[in-house]
Order: sequence, then C-alpha cells, then structure tokens
Amino acid sequence: MWQSVSALADPVRRALFDHVRRQHRPVTREEAADACGVSRNLAAFHLDKLAETGLLRTAYEAPADRPRGRGRTPKVYSAGDDFEVVIPPRRYELIASVLAAAVARQPADAGQAAREEAYARGQLRSSSVKGLDAAAQTLDDLGFEPALESGETDRLILRNCPFHALAAEQTDLVCGLNHAYVEGLLSNDPSLTARLAPRPDACCVEICGRSGT
Repeated sequence: MWQSVSALADPVRRALFDHVRRQHRPVTREEAADACGVSRNLAAFHLDKLAETGLLRTAYEAPADRPRGRGRTPKVYSAGDDFEVVIPPRRYELIASVLAAAVARQPADAGQAAREEAYARGQLRSSSVKGLDAAAQTLDDLGFEPALESGETDRLILRNCPFHALAAEQTDLVCGLNHAYVEGLLSNDPSLTARLAPRPDACCVEICGRSGT
C-alpha cells in the first residue's frame, strides 16, 4: 500500500497515472507521453514503475482504432484495482455488501438476515484460524488491530472497529454484525469464543482462548 502511495509522489508519474485512469481503455506509451508532454522513454519508465506497484495493469495489444502492422505488438497500460488509504483501517465495503445481500434475500427481516450473512462471511475465512495467534493474524489483516492480553484466560482486544462511523450511528446493528462475523471466523476452533465487550474507540467484540494453540 505505502509503495503504491509513494509511487504517486512524483508529479510526472501522477500525471501519467491520471491520464491512463481517465481513459477507461488501454493506453500506449506514445499516447501517454503526448498527453503529458514528456518523452516516450520517460513515460515508459514511469508507467512501468506504476505497473510494478499494481496501480496499472499491462498487456500487449494493438490499439483498437489502428490496424496491427509489422513488428512487436505495443505495450499498453490500463487502470488497476481501486484502492484507498485510510488510517486506522476501515472496511465499509464489507458491511455494505453484507447489508445489501441481507436486504435482497430477506427484506422482511433484514436484521436477522444480515447477522446470518455476516456469520457466513466470517466462516469463509475460518479454515486457517486455529488458536488466538492465528485469529490475531487474520483479524489484523482485516483491520481490527488485535492486541493479546494474557491472564487466567488469554484474550484478544480488538483496538479498531473497521466500521467506526457506521457503528457510531447504528451501534446495536453494527456490533451485532461484528459479533456474528467474528463468531463465523472462529467457527473452526471451538476453544475460541467471541463476546460483546463494548469499549470507547475500539471494536465491541473481544475473543477469549489460548495463544499458541
């Protein structure tokens, strides 16, 4: 992520990236160079750097408005996947997908359907979760920022809620979905339990179990 962000610090590189992104079709080095007023070699250098970070995709194909001639098929560039940088991490697209699926499946009781959907989404990632250490790694990847607290019973405190803004408006709904999602995530390990434990500026769920199992 940080490599992608730093790649856009150079003004020429950012101009080339913006040009390719706005075309909604593959762009050749020559076209990008002409549009941004730089040499072909300089454009090629920066476009390849953008491709290395995943901000652009590459392929070899002739332009659609130009018949293929002799010689090598030109290298073209197109926009990569969307990304955004938010600190601390947020996952609003995940909860939006859960809610949309729930409303489509069971509009008369969307709340229950959403909890079932959240649990099912968690289950999809449950196969690698065995013990608190594995749970911590998976939850960290999801942006929950887990911290292990050792005691008579070890537990994971989730220091970040990836759905923070929505949780502030719809606390019961979002905490219920968080709980259901984490329960699904832990469903492959009966030694781990998720419980609601609301605390300010953190996720409302904590996990109890044993580390190193």
